[in-house]
Amino acid sequence: MTHDFAAQKAETYDVFGEIQGNADLPENSDIDYMFEAGDGADWEAFEAALDAAGYDTEREEGEGIPYLVAILADQPISALTIWMGEEMATKIALQHGFTPDGWGLLA
Repeated sequence: MTHDFAAQKAETYDVFGEIQGNADLPENSDIDYMFEAGDGADWEAFEAALDAAGYDTEREEGEGIPYLVAILADQPISALTIWMGEEMATKIALQHGFTPDGWGLLA
């Protein structure tokens, strides 16, 4: 199965546009990228690869589904910045048995 990066990028830009239209966004914020663990997901290797790429990580349990949060701290906020971090983290995630499940901002 191949991942549709074009669709993921379009969704990120659409969601960012909606948020930007309804909220006063900060100039800089932490960006959280959520990744759902699949069967046989390699948590340690994924965390190590994200760490090497400059992300902080946190393990979470959402509605019974374990996931990993990849965090880029204090980033300038734009659709492009969010997408660049999301694309890189997604490429790493797919190599380790995780799938992307959205992003959020923590000012």
